[in-house]
Formats: sequence, structure tokens, C-alpha cells
Amino acid sequence: MKIVKTIAEVRAEVKQWKKQGLTVGLVPTMGFLHEGHQSLIERAVKENDRVVVSDFVNPTQFGPNEDLASYPRDLERDAKLCEGAGAAILFNPEPEEMYYANKTTSVHMEGLTTELCGKSRPIHFDGVCSVVSKLFNIVTPDRAYFGQKDAQQLAVIKRMVRDLNFDIEIVGCPIIREADGLAKSSRNTYLSEAERKAAVILSQSLKVGRELIENGEKDAAKVKAAMIAKLETESLARIDYVEVVDAENIVLVDTITENTLIAMAVYIGNTRLIDNTIIEA
Repeated sequence: MKIVKTIAEVRAEVKQWKKQGLTVGLVPTMGFLHEGHQSLIERAVKENDRVVVSDFVNPTQFGPNEDLASYPRDLERDAKLCEGAGAAILFNPEPEEMYYANKTTSVHMEGLTTELCGKSRPIHFDGVCSVVSKLFNIVTPDRAYFGQKDAQQLAVIKRMVRDLNFDIEIVGCPIIREADGLAKSSRNTYLSEAERKAAVILSQSLKVGRELIENGEKDAAKVKAAMIAKLETESLARIDYVEVVDAENIVLVDTITENTLIAMAVYIGNTRLIDNTIIEA
């Protein structure tokens, strides 16, 4: 596996692969990789001849009071995971490589970003769309892989690919969880021992919602209220949002039907965690 720092190096490698008729998969990440990322890479390796993993903490998707400076980074650890999973290239550019100092172009997303994380992080998804568009243009993959844990992001990327006519298949992959149900996240490293124990309240709340629905409840407000009540039993939890939306269009719904997304963002101490579940029928 090669670790490359420049756009020119990635493009040169991919051009050689495509001359050989090889398919290319891309797994965009912000690094500090865990088993969730590993599952994306392993699936990409199964479905493509070569896989590029980007390892880039993208500054344009962080707000002024967010954790850009403290976001965990460990390139050596990431490289071992990528190599073990079968990636061919780990692309680890500096911000100056990805963004011109006098850049004037970005990708703006509307509609799908007004609820959930977009409401409390207003610049976030424009930053995501801009950097992912750049990665698509740099790597020119046949397929790109994203985790379902970031459900709104996955919906946004799918819509961007459709709207901008990227010739790329977007593959959504299941949430990978700890044994106690906590969704794998690079930000889990911020949690103290007590906070880590408290964080299971997110998946427990989702379980409450799913059980209500499985027992026939279709009223989104009642499901949401039950989940909030569960979250409020944990003193270390502070709710950012709990919402029930259409999974494709990310608009609030009153009735739970097929393809409904139940999503939440919750602060455990100072750490903001997200989780979700999709009701498919």
C-alpha cells in the first residue's frame, strides 16, 4: 500500500489502473480509523480491483466553535488498518493541497440540510459536499462507500451525485457497533470512563423507538416522546435533537411508514454523538 500526499500522485496511479481496465473504489474518511471504517474498506476491496482511502480532516466542514484542532489524528495507526483491509492507496493531503488560498468555488446543498445536523451545523454539509466533490474528481472512482451512521450525510451525497451527474455508485454500509450497542465513532475517544458508560443511552433510546414501532405505533410524535424520555434518564446526556424524517428527503414526518429515518444527536458531557435507525417497512 502507498501513502501519498499529493493530488498528482493519486491521479497518476488511478490513470495507470484504468489503463489496465481495473475498477476503483473510494472510501472517504477523516482518519482516526476504527472498525466501522474497516468494514467500508473491506467491502470496497471485495467489490473493486483497487481501493483508495482518503484520510483528511476537512476544515471546511467544521464551524468556528467545533473540534477541528482537537479532532483525533493518527496516520501510522490508520495506515496499518488500511493495509490490513487491502487498500492500495492512503491519500493523506494537507489542507493546502486540497484548497487554494484564494479559492472562490464551493458546492452548496439545500433542502436536505435544513433538519437534523444541518440545523445546528449550518456550514457543515456545504463543506462535506465540496470536499467529496473534489475527491470524486481527483480519484474518479467507480464506487464510493459511506457509513449509515452518518445517515443525513449519506442522503446528501446521494442527492449531490444525482443532481451533478457524477458517474459514481454510492454504496451505503451498515452501522458498526460496540458490544453494548454504542455506534463506532472517532469521537468516542473523547469520552471519559463514566461518559462512555452513559453513551449507550443513544442506542437504548433507539431500541425503545423501534420496539414501539414493531408493536404497531405509527405516530412519530409518540415515538419521539418515548425516546426523549429514555434519553432524559441519563444525567450526562444533553439532547441536541431527536427527529423522525423521510430517509431520502430528510423532511419531518408525522406518520412512520416505509423508509423512515429516526435520528438523534446527543451530547454526552462535551462530546456530540450521533446515531440512527431506519424503518424500512
